[in-house]
Amino acid sequence: MRGARDGHLHYRQGGAVNSNCPSAIPASQSHQPEYWQAPQSGDFLNPNSNFAPVITQACFARIAPDLDIWDAWPIQLPDGTPARMDGGDVLWMALGAPHFADPDQRHSHARIHLLQQSGVHWRHLGPAMPDEFSPGSREWSGSAILLPDIREVLLFFTATGRRGERKASFEQRIFSARATLSANAPYTLTAWRDLAEAFVRDPAHYMASDAGQGALGTIKAFRDPAYFRDPSDGASYLFFAGSAAHAVSDYNGVIGLAVAQDAALSRWNLLPPIVNAEGLNNELERPHVVHHGGRYYLFWSTQRHVFNPAGPIGPTGLYGMVSESIAGEWKPLNDTGLVFANPPTAPAQAYSWLVMPDLSVTSFVDDWGEDSPGKTRHFGASFAPFLQLHITGNRVSLV
Repeated sequence: MRGARDGHLHYRQGGAVNSNCPSAIPASQSHQPEYWQAPQSGDFLNPNSNFAPVITQACFARIAPDLDIWDAWPIQLPDGTPARMDGGDVLWMALGAPHFADPDQRHSHARIHLLQQSGVHWRHLGPAMPDEFSPGSREWSGSAILLPDIREVLLFFTATGRRGERKASFEQRIFSARATLSANAPYTLTAWRDLAEAFVRDPAHYMASDAGQGALGTIKAFRDPAYFRDPSDGASYLFFAGSAAHAVSDYNGVIGLAVAQDAALSRWNLLPPIVNAEGLNNELERPHVVHHGGRYYLFWSTQRHVFNPAGPIGPTGLYGMVSESIAGEWKPLNDTGLVFANPPTAPAQAYSWLVMPDLSVTSFVDDWGEDSPGKTRHFGASFAPFLQLHITGNRVSLV
């Protein structure tokens, strides 16, 4: 953004939401999901598979000494480009929690935090939303866009559990809320308003998110809303992680879809899933779409331990599909869907990858360090080094 001297923020680049807000997928149209199936070879890995570079302790630094962070997303313009403030700073949101000896405890204390990126330097700006604003007992992942009036941020996020509950539940609901972004640093989000449930789960297609056992790897999903505006017609969508209703297998992850019904992005119509991994995988987390070269690239993250042990087990990594349209047939990237994996020597070093329109990729440092019997878990709790993708049709590789 440029030109804040008049007290208003201005776009550096990007466009506005289409006021007509047409939909490429009519609200009444039913579509069949694409099934993500095990590779015919019986293995997700092959000699051409991509592996991320090994992360060492010198590759990352904590954002704040008393804060662990993970799942992150920038505040973006409607076209998906990260919004830049005067001076080039980028504002990010990330899940954060106090440090725990057991990193898995963080999920029961997660809140969305606001971060400022100035080149290679990061500044923690505190929780994004005020205390007692979110309807959940904690906040899980989402996405955020800076609306055309320049100073209003629209946040989509997961409210997990219920505020005030005595025991943390795993109910997940998708909400939206708006806030005013300050014109100058230190940046703040104030006047939070218009808190509303974006859409309600349809039991015909999506299993209840609190139907799982609660143990890691078995949790069911109705979370991680990611905004996408289709450049071909201006239609706005939310992609999210879900679980298939009426599934025979306990491994029933899906990628869900909702389409906006108004230009204000306040009314959404929930559609059936577009990708179904029943029988293969339980969690297709943080799904999101990037438009590149006239095609639509759908990415998601998943972990080795949520694959069905009865079938081929893929590595923890970034996976994806490609299509000619949002409604069209989605085909696995690199034949199996695997875009890249953590290196074999550090199979859990990073997670929660997010691909930007320029094909740069962010994630967080998870259990870094060389894998070995009896290894102590080293939770990085910060941004991992950014990666870069190269795309040619349905082939995606790391630069």
